[in-house]
Amino acid sequence: MKTLSYKTLEELNYDGYLLKEAPERVLQFGEGNFLRAFVDYFIDVMNERAGFNSKIVLVQPIEGGDRIRQFINEQEGLYTLLLRGNENGRKVNDKRVISSVSRCLNPYNEYEEYMACAQNPDLRFIACNTTEAGICYDESCQFEDRPASGYPGKLTQFLYARYQKFGAEEGKGFVILSCELIDNNGKELEKCVLQYAKQWNLGDDFTEWIRKENIFCSTLVDRIVTGYPAKEADAICEELGYRDNVIDTGEVFGFWVIEGPESLKEELPFEKAGLPVLITDDHKPYKQRKVRILNGAHTSMVLGAFLAGQDIVRDCMKDGVIRGFMNKTVYEEIIPTLDLPEQEVADFAEAVTDRFNNPFIDHALLAISLNSTSKWKARVMPSFKGYVEKYGKLPKCITASLAFYIAFYRGVRLDGDGFTGLRGEEEYAIKDNRFILEFYYAHRGDDSRAIAEAVLSNTEFWGEDLTRYDGLVEKVAADLQVIEEQGAYELMRRYR
Repeated sequence: MKTLSYKTLEELNYDGYLLKEAPERVLQFGEGNFLRAFVDYFIDVMNERAGFNSKIVLVQPIEGGDRIRQFINEQEGLYTLLLRGNENGRKVNDKRVISSVSRCLNPYNEYEEYMACAQNPDLRFIACNTTEAGICYDESCQFEDRPASGYPGKLTQFLYARYQKFGAEEGKGFVILSCELIDNNGKELEKCVLQYAKQWNLGDDFTEWIRKENIFCSTLVDRIVTGYPAKEADAICEELGYRDNVIDTGEVFGFWVIEGPESLKEELPFEKAGLPVLITDDHKPYKQRKVRILNGAHTSMVLGAFLAGQDIVRDCMKDGVIRGFMNKTVYEEIIPTLDLPEQEVADFAEAVTDRFNNPFIDHALLAISLNSTSKWKARVMPSFKGYVEKYGKLPKCITASLAFYIAFYRGVRLDGDGFTGLRGEEEYAIKDNRFILEFYYAHRGDDSRAIAEAVLSNTEFWGEDLTRYDGLVEKVAADLQVIEEQGAYELMRRYR
């Protein structure tokens, strides 16, 4: 069986859409599963239906992990996307070869080739998803770094190279589509870029060009993406007739809200292509609904469910205790804090449960657990604070989710390969920023009260001291005691 390439597809008489040659008009920071099943898919469809005629250059945002980049380049940017789920009462299993990607670069060992993209006059759009932890200002980043370690630093270097090439020429800035799950993601990214421009003394003219010629769009992204289907890959490739090492999978549902000027509708003809992409002057109501309910349900439930013995989301929905805990969290503690029409959010919450039940998706809880510290802050903490403000008391389920988070992060071994936790006799990987893993390792011997106080008072995690909330330390410590003595499932059972 041959590795996926144009030649292989031609030999197989593939009759789907393929874009072989087009200008590279999009630079994308992130080569992972989500962007390839979301942004790259939408652009691929837009190429086919609306003549967008654009290729995407993928940029690996972090050092190491070259395997995906190598596979993408070996396959000439091609990969198979499977979108599966329920749509209008019927099961859907769509397969599409995505041909919108041209290549993938590693800026750590291909720096000159990566920076050369700034010289391309056709380049107009930048997309990114570097996780919630990716958009942050780190003053240790230097202009001379090749490249800067953080994404905003890399972007500032790239923008400056663009400015040096084209000066203040109108239309040579970028439309920047930030897909990270933090509030006002585009605006926060712009703040970081402007901070670096100032720190690195790049000049007032460059700062003015950033503001005038570049559009930093805050966006909402919504699609559950499950990535490479390891257990099914051989069977899928056999059916396809070729070997695809970067097959991607996700749900059929997809929705993208982009906050930007009306003129973007002409530059990005999503509507002409019939795609579920909304360009609006205010993305916040849509984002609040999605992040608080869908992502908040994930983050508040999955770590406890994993400790309770589950491995995928769909199986969690079959367990009355876990599903009951999630529903109580959503309907009694999250929805009451939202300033949106009650029926609208209730309908959305019901759809979320259906999406979690997708029969085609094995959404691994460990995959969702990546960077849970910043995820809890972005996805759950606003509901926690809103509930306390509205009712003057702690939300039981959301508070329990903090205990599940701490229990999950109580690892036993930290080495060069990462941080390892134990679920009974079984080891699992805890993945987060190194300083967070080192914190938990340093506190691995703390009792329930001590670890609760240490975590909740860590302003580097939360941006504030959470011990100021009356009774929170005591409640989290008590919940941790239940988890340690009777298990996570018992704590869920008490609160469902």
